Amino acid sequence: MDIFTVSFFGHRMLENALEVEKHLEVLLHDLITQHEYVEFLIGRDGEFDLLAASAIRRAVRQYGCGNTTLTLVLPYLRAEYRDNEQNYLQYYDEVEICTESAAAHYKSAIQIRNRCMVDRSDLVIFCVQRQSGGAYRTLQYARKTGKQYLSIADSI
Repeated sequence: MDIFTVSFFGHRMLENALEVEKHLEVLLHDLITQHEYVEFLIGRDGEFDLLAASAIRRAVRQYGCGNTTLTLVLPYLRAEYRDNEQNYLQYYDEVEICTESAAAHYKSAIQIRNRCMVDRSDLVIFCVQRQSGGAYRTLQYARKTGKQYLSIADSI
């Protein structure tokens, strides 16, 4: 089976969330209908992550034919996940803890997890609206490594 892996990164706070969501809906339709199997990787560290996860779940219900997986990738075991594991497992198809970031200092763990997600991905979707923060650093990493990416913020 041909698996196409897509990860998502954006800022904690979004501007124009409705416009971002509209762009995501079009992208997700194309990804789900044009690939044999799509693995979506996402964090849970801000407004964009939550918006993207919700858009993915809606698109899978609307266009999906059993050809997707929505995976939450945590940088380390968080108390929120440990205390609410069943709720997470009802929402996400899979939850994994990034091995590389789990072994790192917590202040660098999210960026290490982000780089691991980029490295695993065939396509990275960004919503980076300012030149600062972890999502921006991850975009710079994707560019530096030559990873294929799309920037939703460029279209808004």
